Amino acid sequence: MDEEQGETVEATGEGSQSLWKLVMSSGVLASMCCLPSVVLVMFGLASVSTAAALSDTLYWGPFRPILYGFTLIFIGVGLTFHFRSQGICTLDEAKQQRTRIINTALLVLIASLVTYLFFNYVILELVGLAVGLPWEDGALWN
Repeated sequence: MDEEQGETVEATGEGSQSLWKLVMSSGVLASMCCLPSVVLVMFGLASVSTAAALSDTLYWGPFRPILYGFTLIFIGVGLTFHFRSQGICTLDEAKQQRTRIINTALLVLIASLVTYLFFNYVILELVGLAVGLPWEDGALWN
């Protein structure tokens, strides 16, 4: 019995670690409308005006909703893999663990949203302003 509990603890530790990777990855994926322009300017591969035009195109164009859709698909697939690794493989097992699945899914969605908001509107905003992108008028604190 002790061996089974040890295996469960190890699986839970690995599972929570993979969930945090999922949350962080989904937050970065949702921020891909602004990240490329900052990276291009940081490495000197684009001018500030080119990067600003790129971020405007990605942010206001159809790419942002597409990235949000890919993020939700990424979260759904990641949660499926997570729960299957936890031994929830059939619909009957999912019905028995319904509250755990709902709570974990809500936690991941909320954590992904907070990660996206912090990464996109604080970190990328500050780095973008530091490299000279004209984002000061639309900054969160203005």
